[in-house]
This record gives sequence, C-alpha cells and structure tokens, in this order.
Amino acid sequence: MELPSAPQKWFASRLQRLRVSSGSPTQAQLLAHDKTKVLTRSSLSDLLTGKFTKPPPWERVAAYVGACVRAADTGRIALALEEELSRLRADHATLTDLLETADPKPRAPAPHCLDSSTSRLPPRNPHFTGRNALLRELRRRLTSGRGAVVQAVHGLGGAGKTQLAVEYAYRYRSQYRFVAFVDAEHPNLVLPQFASLAQELGLAEVPFEQVVPRVYDALRGHSPWLVILDNGDRAGPLVNVLPSGDAEGSGHVVVTTRSRGWSSRAGVVDLDVFTRRESMELLDRRVDGITPAVADRIAEHLGDLPLALEQAAGYMDYNHTPPEDYLALLASRLEDMIALGELADRPTVVVATLWQLSVRRLETERPQAKQLLELCSLLAPEPIPLDLFSGSADIWGATVADPVAWDTTVGALAGLGLARRDLSCLVLHRLVQAAIRSSMPDVVRSETRARLCRALLRAVPHDIHGVPDARSRWQILLPHVVMLTRDEPPSECAAETALLLRLAAVYLLSIGDHEVALPLCERALAIDESLEDRDVEIGFDLITLAQIHRERGTVMLARPPAERALSLHQSCLPSGSTAIATDLATLARILCELGDHEAAVPLAERALRIDEAAYGQDDPYVSFDLIALATVYLDINDPSAAAPLIYRALRIREARYAPDHLYIGYALLLKARVMYALGDPSGAGLAYRGALILNTQLGRAHAKTENAFTLAAGLLERCGHDERQSGELGRSR
Repeated sequence: MELPSAPQKWFASRLQRLRVSSGSPTQAQLLAHDKTKVLTRSSLSDLLTGKFTKPPPWERVAAYVGACVRAADTGRIALALEEELSRLRADHATLTDLLETADPKPRAPAPHCLDSSTSRLPPRNPHFTGRNALLRELRRRLTSGRGAVVQAVHGLGGAGKTQLAVEYAYRYRSQYRFVAFVDAEHPNLVLPQFASLAQELGLAEVPFEQVVPRVYDALRGHSPWLVILDNGDRAGPLVNVLPSGDAEGSGHVVVTTRSRGWSSRAGVVDLDVFTRRESMELLDRRVDGITPAVADRIAEHLGDLPLALEQAAGYMDYNHTPPEDYLALLASRLEDMIALGELADRPTVVVATLWQLSVRRLETERPQAKQLLELCSLLAPEPIPLDLFSGSADIWGATVADPVAWDTTVGALAGLGLARRDLSCLVLHRLVQAAIRSSMPDVVRSETRARLCRALLRAVPHDIHGVPDARSRWQILLPHVVMLTRDEPPSECAAETALLLRLAAVYLLSIGDHEVALPLCERALAIDESLEDRDVEIGFDLITLAQIHRERGTVMLARPPAERALSLHQSCLPSGSTAIATDLATLARILCELGDHEAAVPLAERALRIDEAAYGQDDPYVSFDLIALATVYLDINDPSAAAPLIYRALRIREARYAPDHLYIGYALLLKARVMYALGDPSGAGLAYRGALILNTQLGRAHAKTENAFTLAAGLLERCGHDERQSGELGRSR
C-alpha cells in the first residue's frame, strides 16, 4: 500500500478498499443506496479519485460508507455499518491532520472544537488498525470522572499500548486545549520532561522539586488537558508525577504500562493482542499481494502481536520478500526473524529485544523468576500447569517449600507483563518465549531442557491404561512434551527425550491419533538406537511402532518391528515379563490379520497366562490379552471360544473405566460381532452404543468411527432391529 505522501490518493485508496469489500458496486448503485441524498455523481467521483484540496465533509464520507454497506447487504456480504464508519472516521481524521500539515496557512478552529496545542506527541500512525471499541471505552472512562482522571492502559509489550494512547490523542485532540506526551520508561528522566513542559506553559524559573505541582497548576488554565505517561512500568516512582487529588480543572492522564500495580491509583484497561481479523487487516493494508490464507498463517505464527505484524510488514516491504517466502522463514526460523524488520517510526524497536529490560529486572530482583521464565520459554504457548514446577524440589529447593517465596516467584512474571497467570497455570505469548530462547546461551538452554525433561517425566502418567485421569493429564501436557522434544536432544537428556516421545506416542495411540503418534515413535526409536545399552527401551519403541502400524492398517509394516521387539525382550528379560506378554499379544493380532491364525493362537494364549500371573484376573492389562485372543478366535470362525473372553474383558473395563471411555467402545463393538456370529440380534444395540462412544471420543470423521457406524448399520439391517433406533442411527450419521 502507498504511504500517505499524497494524502488525497491515500484516502481515495481507503474508500476504494471499502467499495471492493462491499462487492464493487457501480457509481449508479452507490447513488441509489444514498438514503440521505448527500452524494451527487460529481462529488462521488471526486471522492473516489481524490480530487479535493481540503478534507471532504464528513457527512459526504459517511453517506458513502452507508451506501457501500447497503450495497453489500443486497449482495449478502456482511459489513457492519458502525465499524466501517468508525474506521473511515479515523482515516478522515488522519487525512485532516496530513492536509493541515501540508498547508502552512493557519486555520480557524472548527465549530465546537478547542484550540489545542501539543508537546512531544509522536506522529500519528497512518496504519493504525482496529481498537475502536477500546478507544471508545477509554474515552468513556476518562470523561465519566470529575477533575483529574487517571487511566492506565495495561498490556503485553508490543500489544500497541503507545499506539493506542497516541491514536486516542489525535482522535480526540479537538476536545483538549493542551496535550503532552512524557516518556516514563526511565523514572529519573520524567522530571526533566516536566521542567520542559513548565517552560512551554510560560512558567518562570521553577525549583526542581516544585515542577510537577506547578505544571498541573498551570494546566488549570488550559482545561481540559491530556497528559500521556508512556511506558510507566514502575508505578511507585511515578506516583509523584500524577496530579494530586485536589487538582482543580478538568484533565486526563493516560499511563501505558506492562506492569500490574496501577489499580490502586488508576482505572485499568487491559489491552490484548489483535483479533485475527485485525491482524489480517493490517497485513492486507501493508503487504501487496498477500492472500487471506497466508496472512492468517503469518498472524498465527506471530501470535497476533501488533508490533510483530508491523515488523513483518516492514521486513517484507524492505526486502521485497514474497509473503509465502516470509511465512516459510517464520515457520523454520522464528527466533531469528523476530530480530529482523524495521518500523519506520521506531527503527530501534524489534520484538527480539522488547522484553530485555523486564528480564534484567528479574536477574537483579528475582533470579529464580528468571529461571522459571527460561523453563517456560522452552514449552508450548499453551497453559503451563504450575504443579509441573512446584513438584520439582530438585529444581527449586527451598523456594517450593515456602509458599510465599513460590507465589512471588510466579507473580513476578505476571507482574512484569511477561506472562498471564490463570488459576493454576501460566500462559506466555509465543514471541515472549521465542525472545527468551534466542537470548539463552547454548549451555543454559541444554541444562534447562534437561531439567524440563525430568520434570515432565515425573508429571506425565506412564501407565496410560491404569491411571484413572491419565488421558486428561496427557491432554494438558502433550503440547509441552511435543514442543520440548521437537529438536535433537542434548546428550545429557537424550534417554529422557526418547522416553517422553514414546510415552506421547502411546497416549496418542490410545485416543486413535495414529498419524501424529507415528513420527514421535520413530524419533524415539532413532534416539534409543543411537545410545548404548538400550535394548529393553528399543523393544518398547518397536512394539509401540508395530501397534501404530497395525492401527493405521499397514499390517505388513507392523510384523517386522513386533518380531524384533519380542526377540530383543526374550534375550534380556525374564520369561514371565509383562513386556514379553505385550509383544506376544501384539504379534498375535498382527499374524491373525495377516491370515496366520495357527501361529497367532499360542502367542495370544501365552500372553494371557503371563499377565494373569503378574497382574491378577481382573486387571485392565489382562483385558487387552483377552480381546486379542477373542479376536483370533472370531477370525477363525470360533465365536463360542471368543464369547467368554470378550464378555470377561468388557466386565473388567466397565469396572475400571468411565462409561464413555474409548476402550469400552472397542469392547462393545467386538462383543456385538461375537453376538451376531452366535445368532443373538441384540448385539446390534451394543454396536450402536460403541459407535456413539467412538463418535464422542474420536470424532465423526475418524476412520474407526466410520467403521463402527458401518458395522452397527449392517447389524441392524441384518438383524431386522428396531426401526426407530435405525432412524436415530441414520440421523446421527
């Protein structure tokens, strides 16, 4: 998009963009949709071609917006009138500023507007996007009080707090007689800026200790006034530069801050990152040729952080990088890319260094909080359960034992705006994590990763089938396991990384997500095979790999790893080991599916004997052996032998798992097949129940769910079952 060096052309392009969004109506259609009849053919043509020397009347622009929205409505295109009016009003205000800057002749103030002056106010951002509701809310809060009102805008670094405050100043500048901008990032430099304000307000020599009250006293004669304290991250030192409670006159103070701690002195507006729509709108405005799909994915990688999106647009503009190529760089080199790309109005600001001052504060004031930040930076940008760390006494020592010390350690990250604290979790923005990772020395990164591996191994359930809440716990921790293990592991935690990968694969296998489980298991096997004395672990990797291949339907690929796993475990484990039972049962099912039933039966029977001796008659692991053996018997057309096995397996699972557990669904489907083979028509109802469980747990699109519904429908049809239930089945499909 062209920068507004030619304001008329820039504004005309804004109007044309709205016209395209509304379905590109003709001029005749726009005139027909102008209910107020403000527009004429010539005035509309002048608007759309930029043929004006002074800002066109807002009434004419508003009439054009209304016509576009009505045209969009006739074409069933969703546009919100208030939103489009607000956006064009901001653009119209920017146009007015640009034309006034270009015109050296003084202008009389507009009716109902105050003659305002400004001090150090940064230039208006011509690419300011969205935030209209927040600007209105900020205005409402500031004007709802009497006297001097203080309002803080709190948010993550890079969320656009300064840009919001500056846009507010320009948008409502006509409502103030004096507007001042004070850089409050370094508290010791704030008083000299107030001394400069004193001179601008015509005050004579003022003692340094009196400069703040004297400035506010002088501002009484310039009411209403606006003072912006930008980057006021240390509330304590800035309290003395706020207006006193008995200040006369009407004035507003807006503080932008990353830190908590302002609520006792000011109202607080929380500024979040962009919505995805706002992110895509900014990229569309700034980057030529970008498609909605690419804009969406770039915004996702950048976590919708406004500064990062501006930086990305600047990078693509300067380097003429195609958006698709930039997306590929983000996907593979995020930590490098957040240091590249320049903002025209803030050339020294990049995402990579955005949080350095906060991290330095942690280093000096709360070093253990910095350590916690480093740990969190290697995890996924998802909620991080705090008990992952609080249960690791070897990492934290006495800090965990002292609840106050631990709470303040966690609170320091939230207080400085580096993380959001939700109940028992911390949430870090993905770019905060990337910035911390990029600044970590390799040695620190390796040590931190090793500590996290050990912490995660303690936190994840190893017994997927036996621990009651294993699935819910894994659902929370899986993103962090995947993130931590995505790169090649340092030698000090290679074995732990392989184990985490395999456990994650077993969990994914248990919920039917074979496609994600497969590469994780293959990586676990590769790591274990690169280490010494890992035969037992290699066997576990191999049998998990065989199970994944069998579940995926690639049975021919499942047999070699299953046979190798059995051979390895038989060579290094006692003959009664339950690991050998798992190998035997898995291989039996594979051989059965390959048609070698004669070899499968003794393997499945031996597996059952081993697990019954190890676990007892009613353990969930025994149910797997029972189902394996029942499947073999069913496949060799011996349903009478299969029936007691599957009935017993289902009883075990119903006693140990929730009614809608996936394992119960599988057992119901197998029991339905056995009952049908025995001539019992009621098996169709069990198949229907099993299909509904799979539908709930795996989703309707999953192949196993589809097969389950097909089985249930077939049994219903063949058994002539209840027509009403058949109708319900058809609707659920």
